[in-house]
Amino acid sequence: MARLISPRTRLRGNGDGAEEQERLRRPLGRAPSVLDSFNFATEGIIHVLRTHRNMRVHFAVAVVVLVAAVWVGVSKLELIALLLAIAFVFITEMINSALEQAIDVATTSFDPLAKLAKDVAAGAVLIATVNAVAIGYLVFSSEVSERSSRLLDRLRDAPANLTLIALVLTILVVIATKAYTGRGTPLRGGLPSGHAALAFAGWMAATYVVGA
Repeated sequence: MARLISPRTRLRGNGDGAEEQERLRRPLGRAPSVLDSFNFATEGIIHVLRTHRNMRVHFAVAVVVLVAAVWVGVSKLELIALLLAIAFVFITEMINSALEQAIDVATTSFDPLAKLAKDVAAGAVLIATVNAVAIGYLVFSSEVSERSSRLLDRLRDAPANLTLIALVLTILVVIATKAYTGRGTPLRGGLPSGHAALAFAGWMAATYVVGA
């Protein structure tokens, strides 16, 4: 007689590794241990990071934001707001991913209600993302504005040779980018435009000279 295996065991038994399959072959009435539950949750996070591009983008942005928070030196309340915003985005993205996969398993053909459910879940992610952007702006705007003003003042007081160096670097960057992309000639055609880059660099240099 064939041994009955729970649906959860059948679903997770497709993974590789004898240890993983042996760990999942437990009696139907036995609840997973705390360690097993923690491992399952970790596997879910890793799966979303591996298979969903949006989650990887959110993760990369979160790392950049936290590094910027350490570099700027935000307060404890500001750090709490950033962490809550990041967690809110992660949670909504993971719920959205789980809902999409559950709908795909439950439906075999196009269903307008299934599409609506996916759209609503995606809308929740959008709201969480907009909220995180707003919180990030409120936290970093004043500090970034102050640091930018100090940087512009330093550039304005820098020697005139800095203008020449900036123009030369602009030309080198444009040529290197053109060589990498293979679009147009070094100063004409394709992106980035050499004429536009030089014109912008010259305009910025003239602005600082006049302002000084």
